[in-house]
Amino acid sequence: MSLTHPSPNFGDRRGRRVELVVLHYTAMPGCAEALARLCDPAAEVSAHYLIDVDGTVLSMVDEGARAWHAGAGEWRGEGDVNSRSIGVELANPGDRPFAEPQMRALERVLSGILDRHGLAPRAVIGHSDMAPGRKGDPGRRFDWRRLAEEGLSVWPTPVAAPPPHPSPTRGEGGASPDMAGFLDDLRAFGYPEAAPATLLAAFRLRFRPWAQGPLDDADRALAAGLRRFAD
Repeated sequence: MSLTHPSPNFGDRRGRRVELVVLHYTAMPGCAEALARLCDPAAEVSAHYLIDVDGTVLSMVDEGARAWHAGAGEWRGEGDVNSRSIGVELANPGDRPFAEPQMRALERVLSGILDRHGLAPRAVIGHSDMAPGRKGDPGRRFDWRRLAEEGLSVWPTPVAAPPPHPSPTRGEGGASPDMAGFLDDLRAFGYPEAAPATLLAAFRLRFRPWAQGPLDDADRALAAGLRRFAD
């Protein structure tokens, strides 16, 4: 079911076209609380769509307008993500899996957005991707691989990375050669500049959500696989 529930919190796109779709979770107990906040002028936040756990889609801001969902951050070397993106909020406190009806509704919404704006699957990113360290949504319980299998996002095929460097020699910025190569792959895909540990955590939230410890070969192989989506 789709409903219209306009939010007063929006502006113009400042001459930018839609290039990205940013996925969020609401981090609130339920959809009603999230809807109230996203429509509260004092809160100064909004999104284009809010999807409830039962699959109900609430349209709050027209796609031609700039919603206030992304905040500070950047992707592919550019900031002001709000002006060039569509924001989709998923009703979820952040501590549980996403409901099946909600995921099916999200797939329908994403399919329409990508088609209307002529976007490739790589345009669909998480809030944690563009604001690493500051944001963690849609979180480790979100099924990115499922979206990729439907052509609605991307999932890398591991590429054999160079063997780990045998010495502790540090490269530019103090990063080891292994970490430097990993960071180069992430930046080529679109991740912004951030501390190595912060970028590793953001990458794992999306691609290896339960991995722990220092950078390893699985991280490096998946990051190298992102290169095919860099152009």
